[in-house]
Amino acid sequence: MKFKFILAGAALLFALSSQAQHKSRNTDNDTISSNYIPSNLFSPSFHTQKGNEFHSVNGDPGPKYWQNRVDYLLKANIDTVAKTLSADENITYTNNSPDALQYLWLQLDQNTYKKDARSNFVTGNQPRADQHTTGYQLESVSISQNGKTEKVLYVVTDTRMQIRLPRALAGNGGKINILIKYHYTIPGNFGARTDYTDTKNGKIYEIAQWFPRMCVYDDSQGWDTLPFLGSGEFYCEYGDIDYSVTVPWDMIVAGSGELVNPAEVLTAKQLSRYNQAHNSDKTIMIRTAQEVTDPASRPVNKGTLTWHFKMFNTRDVAFGASKAYIWDAARINLPGGKKSLSMSVYPVESAGNDSWGRSTEYLKGAIEHFSAKWYVYPYPVAVNEAGIAGGMEYPGILFDGITDKGKDLFWVTAHEIGHNWFPMIVGTDERRFAWMDEGFNTFIDVYASDAFNKGEYAPKRDGEYAPGGGNPADEIVPTILDPDAPTIMTAPDAIAEKYRHPITYFKPAFGLILLREQFLGKDRFDYAFKNYICKWAFKHPQPDDFFRSMENGAGEDLSWFWKGWYYNNYNLDLALSSAKYVDGDAKKGVKVVVVNKDQMAMPFTIEVKLKNGCKERMSLPVETWLQNKATTFTIPTTTEAESVTIDPDNALPDSDRKNNVMKVK
Repeated sequence: MKFKFILAGAALLFALSSQAQHKSRNTDNDTISSNYIPSNLFSPSFHTQKGNEFHSVNGDPGPKYWQNRVDYLLKANIDTVAKTLSADENITYTNNSPDALQYLWLQLDQNTYKKDARSNFVTGNQPRADQHTTGYQLESVSISQNGKTEKVLYVVTDTRMQIRLPRALAGNGGKINILIKYHYTIPGNFGARTDYTDTKNGKIYEIAQWFPRMCVYDDSQGWDTLPFLGSGEFYCEYGDIDYSVTVPWDMIVAGSGELVNPAEVLTAKQLSRYNQAHNSDKTIMIRTAQEVTDPASRPVNKGTLTWHFKMFNTRDVAFGASKAYIWDAARINLPGGKKSLSMSVYPVESAGNDSWGRSTEYLKGAIEHFSAKWYVYPYPVAVNEAGIAGGMEYPGILFDGITDKGKDLFWVTAHEIGHNWFPMIVGTDERRFAWMDEGFNTFIDVYASDAFNKGEYAPKRDGEYAPGGGNPADEIVPTILDPDAPTIMTAPDAIAEKYRHPITYFKPAFGLILLREQFLGKDRFDYAFKNYICKWAFKHPQPDDFFRSMENGAGEDLSWFWKGWYYNNYNLDLALSSAKYVDGDAKKGVKVVVVNKDQMAMPFTIEVKLKNGCKERMSLPVETWLQNKATTFTIPTTTEAESVTIDPDNALPDSDRKNNVMKVK
């Protein structure tokens, strides 16, 4: 007991001594209050778990990383009278996990349109009575294994289906085929991501989330069975998808992947133009506006045509179909001499170079930039399709707004094709971590706008990138200060619409801008970020993998940033407390006291403006705030100074810029 009292007394004396020392170091800022507590931000235990065999400590996939595989064979038919899609699906599922699987889970996204779907109740605003379908109508579900086909017990729960296997599927490469015959009513203009709508020359069908897809089974969640509720998008396995779509003879189908039977569905003239486009940097018209209403623009004048596509190493496919499409294309030039094809399909209402006439050029330019800057586009074709989905992405195809023009069309095109890097190449779980695709993609958009046609539509930092149209650093501050605002790490379906853009898109994108342009520098950031993309291409990273990749690749402990910016909405408020000559002599420099008034800390730049018109700057690292709420330093000068400014470029999200400037005494 005596020993314990001695220890307690010693601890008390040490605490009092530490407080006295802390106070003495901060005497210059006693007049300014501060909510900043260094130990809250700089914690040595941010990464609470060690790396393992599947996710290495450096952010790479581990030596025993595994991932299941799904290949699809799909044969679909669209009935334009009944507005239904029917299909036969053959799924080859490979269980590369070490676990035997007694049951399988599939996503049934079309069930989100049913009257009793969970998605109807997320916001409290239910769809109207005429904005529903009956969802998937499953005609049969069977499995085939070792040459034996048998019907199987299945249970549908909202947008998920569980298949209960009679025998467990072996791990480490066990295979099974799932055979599903189904149909569903295509949603009308209420479909949001999949729909049909009228144009002058016929309906446009945008077909997405149209076949049952396997849920992901991974080492982080096991079966990832979150229901489809709307904001949280997709998490899918990779594999090859072979799909055929049968439509009336007068319709054009534009889909993910490569059209493997062009000679069967195009006229000789169209086939010649199609082949020409593969070798042309200028946009080639495959089907002109004048040909849209000409029956001779189709190879047959009755019955149906089947369009056959293949896409390899992809997580999904989607397509558009219409007899109203104008169709054009051009070559995409990729690093290493590789080529791809940029294509656009749109109605006559969208024609013209002030509108969709430049869509293929926009798509080509964005892909060439992203490929040179980050990772080479892996697919043979990219399609921009005009409809009412108004900005939605799937592998190799975009659904963009039929009325979009000019810079808005370029920006939405660059953004949606950017999703082919996040999450189509880097296969993140959008349903849990939307910021890992929307935030990353909004970030790379910024530089695509700078690069396209010598900055024709730059900068994107204004307008869409900054929600209020101003300086991004200032635009994010109201969200950070909002006590009701969720954090970046909040589940996407739990983020109210008011905060969806600021939290899911804008804040994580601006966070990467800060890392690249203020904290790490472009070279270190780009090296680490490209390494992350390369190591996790066609795999499933978790947030911690990204954090570790950036820290290890850049050689910087960024736990303070992840904690303050991603897991919390910590506010930054740096303030000048004092600015005066050392010993009253301008030749000895300007002594400055800067106070950190709130919870966040960041590196910062300080500038002194001299009376002769010159300016001097100093950059202080984040370590400035490891121990202190205030820092005192001297800016070397040899002549009289006029004023001192913190963050002179307004690059940091400082919530109060009025206390950033002070005249020199």
